[in-house]
Amino acid sequence: MATIAAVIASTHHPFYYRASTSVGADRPPFADEWVAKITAFRETLTRANPDVLVLVGSDHFHQLWLDNMPQFLVGKAPFYDANWYNEEREFGLPKMFFKGDENLSAHILRSGLDAGFDLAFSNELRIDHSVTCPMITLRPECDLPIVPIYTNIFAPPLPQPKRYVQLGQMIREVVESWPASLRVAIIGTGHLSLELGGPRQFGPHGPDPEFDRKAVDWIASGDIEKALGEVSLDSLWEPGNATHGFLDFMLMMGVAGAGEKADYVDSLDLFHTMEAYFTWYPKGAK
Repeated sequence: MATIAAVIASTHHPFYYRASTSVGADRPPFADEWVAKITAFRETLTRANPDVLVLVGSDHFHQLWLDNMPQFLVGKAPFYDANWYNEEREFGLPKMFFKGDENLSAHILRSGLDAGFDLAFSNELRIDHSVTCPMITLRPECDLPIVPIYTNIFAPPLPQPKRYVQLGQMIREVVESWPASLRVAIIGTGHLSLELGGPRQFGPHGPDPEFDRKAVDWIASGDIEKALGEVSLDSLWEPGNATHGFLDFMLMMGVAGAGEKADYVDSLDLFHTMEAYFTWYPKGAK
């Protein structure tokens, strides 16, 4: 059976690549600290020595639109292209190419359906920065096969927060049941408090530092019950109009397990958002 070598959750800031590669007058003042934090965070995946990566993210209205918006989708292609033109133009992201693991995709789909999740799938999925940014930060070589899983965090009606937790629990179970002697890292990215296009977008910190503090505590301590008790689809509008990305953090809490404390926790308060990084090493993973 497969071994889950690491469970990793982080934000997916699209400007990291540009900030980290800029030089001279173009290099922002916070770049060196950011690079140092990412370098330390990257080591948590390198240490896990994975063979395959499952990557949980959310399409930013690139391939999925209101004419066809699945709640949960699994990529099952032999390869994946990235990024999209506007991401290359606005964020300076490079063109990227990934090999897919079709066997693990098929296993997750079949097992997920049997477990009661009506998962959508795509054989022609082009991925965006919610998946490519963690690859840039955690595995820039892009040398491992991937299985992308997309969730809907943008287009109401959304599933309830508990459903994201349940999906995370299911992903953990089905990956562990995969009959392959391979090491799998499950990586998911979301947001803390975030405002896009609104009056709180460009403040000195994230739009709701108190929410960010509580959210980091919930994730780091594995306090799923506390998070579910305070987070609802309506309440997530209050910390910022894009804070529903926190639902993917809740999914990753489901993967890690209730009450499981993160083995690695770090954060960085940028000028408009709190970046956060978490890694768990499941018991039995060596």
